[in-house]
Amino acid sequence: MPLSAPRDTLIVAFDRTTDAMAMEAACRRDGVPGRLIPMPPQISAGCGMVWKADPADEARVMGEMRELGLSPSSLHRIMV
Repeated sequence: MPLSAPRDTLIVAFDRTTDAMAMEAACRRDGVPGRLIPMPPQISAGCGMVWKADPADEARVMGEMRELGLSPSSLHRIMV
């Protein structure tokens, strides 16, 4: 099976694992696209877990974080 081409990806890093887990639970509950993944090697910030989403969904992801009272430790756009 051929590998898929790298895609532009939004990565949201968190300072605490509990914040990353709260984000995952809320996004699943509210249908916000994305998923929790281990920190990609291109990034060295945060707790080691990041939210991965399509950049087109950035407004929804950031809105969900605001509703939860969370702030990202950093935001990244990388090719994955």
